[in-house]
Amino acid sequence: MNLPDFGPLERRSEPELMDGPDLDPIELAENFRDIRRVNQLLGGTSTIIRHLPSLLSGIPKTQPVTVLDLATGSADIPLALLTWSERNERNLHITATDYSDDVLRIARDHVGNRPGITLEKQDALDVEFRDRSFDIVLCSLSLHHFEPDDAISLLREMNRLARVGAIVNDLARGRSGYVAASAAARVTTRNRLTRNDAPLSVLRAYQPDELRAMLRFAGVRNAQITRHRWFRMAAVWEGGADD
Repeated sequence: MNLPDFGPLERRSEPELMDGPDLDPIELAENFRDIRRVNQLLGGTSTIIRHLPSLLSGIPKTQPVTVLDLATGSADIPLALLTWSERNERNLHITATDYSDDVLRIARDHVGNRPGITLEKQDALDVEFRDRSFDIVLCSLSLHHFEPDDAISLLREMNRLARVGAIVNDLARGRSGYVAASAAARVTTRNRLTRNDAPLSVLRAYQPDELRAMLRFAGVRNAQITRHRWFRMAAVWEGGADD
């Protein structure tokens, strides 16, 4: 399926190095260390936390909330959500999934014995859970790794699995973000993967109108798309409302 390019930069389809085979485990772990730092400082985590309370508003605080985080990476955002939930008297039970065994090993090292998070190997395009298995379904900083048809499949899976609602949090493609990511990668890290993939992630990212079109193809009609600082965007919708 061909989507129109709404942005000032043509979207790139070149795969990121971190998605390639036979990566050095130490180099990959350092790459995820860089990603965790970016999520903490530049909105990857705060964008989710900003939108989550509205989806939880109809659930009593005494009721446990099940969360599915697709393509979790090193599970830094699930860990941050547990900290947030403790401060806000919410009882979250998070299932964090990824398809890569190497990435899951990094996630297990990062999560340690922290209760409240279960790590599982799952294909985000074909998740082995029944419809409406989770209250909240999340996908953070991963949509740009998927080409349009697969991105639509991912959004469709999120909509299928969410009882209460879903949040997609990702980069928004643009020249300013590309320049900032290129400069930051050169200055802040020596990691080969980060230096290549940080600016490429911006070029692979979608724009709000493209995301809106993909959501329509996925059967989601009620999503609200918002722009955020540091060249980010989010799509939030209530679950159980297929069209």
